[in-house]
Amino acid sequence: MAERIRDEDDRLLETMFAASPIADDGFSALVVRRIRRKVMLRRLSLPLAALIGGAIAFKPLVALAGFAQQLFLQLPDELVASATESLPALQFVVTGGLLLLVAVMALNMIED
Repeated sequence: MAERIRDEDDRLLETMFAASPIADDGFSALVVRRIRRKVMLRRLSLPLAALIGGAIAFKPLVALAGFAQQLFLQLPDELVASATESLPALQFVVTGGLLLLVAVMALNMIED
């Protein structure tokens, strides 16, 4: 019933939509082009920064891994055996990681 009743605002709005568009001499196209360019730059900048950061951090990470290996080899066997028994199994780590991934994806879908 509310769709049948049209007040003054509705009639004014319909006449505004029926009118010819205002010429903007390409202003809208220019604004859309600039926005698209900025979006493209933003989409490229994060992966590029991650790639550059990974390249810079690669050598120190390799050195750190080598140091950790040497340190691990110097530990007594009794300490290593007890530490490996207390660590969680790979199956639990993978299951927990998958559960975390599913939770993040579900929260992302709920947010949208």
